Order: sequence, then C-alpha cells, then structure tokens
Amino acid sequence: MNGGFTVTLDGRALRGPKGGKVILPTPALADQVAEEWRAQGDALDLAGMHVTRLVNTAIESVPQAREATAQAIADYAASDLLCYFATAPAGLLERQQRLWGPVLDRAETEAGLRFVRAAGVVHQAQPADTLARVRAIALELGDFGLTGLTFGAALFGSAVLAIALQRGWLAGEAAFDLSRLDEAWQEEKWGVDAEAAERTARLRGEAAMLERWFEGLGARA
Repeated sequence: MNGGFTVTLDGRALRGPKGGKVILPTPALADQVAEEWRAQGDALDLAGMHVTRLVNTAIESVPQAREATAQAIADYAASDLLCYFATAPAGLLERQQRLWGPVLDRAETEAGLRFVRAAGVVHQAQPADTLARVRAIALELGDFGLTGLTFGAALFGSAVLAIALQRGWLAGEAAFDLSRLDEAWQEEKWGVDAEAAERTARLRGEAAMLERWFEGLGARA
C-alpha cells in the first residue's frame, strides 16, 4: 500500500495517534507490529508496545525533525559512555578496556569515528569532526532507521553502541550488557535487589526489540 505495508485490525488499517494510516517500509516490520497487537488482551498495554511506539515516532515525528534528531544522537556521542574508563578498581578498568576497546577501535576503522578516551568522570571534549560524522551517519538513515538509532543512543547512553547495533556489529543484548559494565561489576560485589533486576530485564528486552527492529528494516547486512 502506497509503496509500503500496513497492518489491519478487525479489517481496518491501523492508524497512528494523529489519525494517519500506519505504512511500514518492510513486511518484516509490519509483522512485528502485528505481533504486538495480537499479544494484547482486553486492556491495551500501550507502554509495552515498543515497536508500535517507534513506528508512530518514525511516521509522525521524525520526518519533521530529522536534523534535531541527528543532533540528539551527536550529543550522546559528545559524552559517550564508552569513552569514560574507570580509574579504579583495576578489575573494572581491565574489563572496560577488554570489552569497550574493540568497539571503539571498530568505530574508528569502519565508521571514521575517532573518540578520545577519558579516565574518570570529568567531561572529555570529543573531536568536532567525529561529532559531525555521527550526525552524517544518522542522517544517512531513513526515518525508521534514524528513529531506531536515537532510541538506542538513549537506551545505552552511547551513540557508539547504537551505531554498532544498527550496523550489526553487536546483538541487542550484547550492546546493552556493554552499556552497564559498571552496574554489573557492582552487582557482582553487592548483589541485586528485585527492583533493579526487574528494571534490567525490561531494558534488556528493549535492546533485543531494537535488534529485531533493525533486522526488520534490513539495516543489519
């Protein structure tokens, strides 16, 4: 339909919050939306329908705000989580260097993103050409890809991890685990309470959803 694919509910085309028909760019993404709606019971859990919410954002919000959306991703890159290495303990620093280092190296060699690595939490300015390149990478994507990228940058606190997921360098849950190395270290030392475990599981599920989103767009070749 109109160069895309739609989802029908009781014989009627699905519409977004503003009333327009929801047109998806690929059948795989349409299947993901349909799956969310099939899973609903008598009461809609709109907060848990992440694919549908991303679709609505991609259709109704991002097209009019592409530059601002790309800038938001560049802003995450300006203080990217992966650039801030611990000063102590030594074990955490070793883990960060071992697991974050290869991702930063790949970002430089394959995406032209050279980040300055910092020790501690004091802000480290990043090269202007790197931030400009992040913006360019974001704007190269269509509205649906750009929507997913900004969701990932916010979820991970890292534009690098979002780009890595979008390009297929990492799986969603792997990217999420890299985003919380410090938290995981603390949990290993002090344990995990039920509320924190529930939050972690929810966010890990969102990361897995985002992997399916990019796969559904055919953006992980």
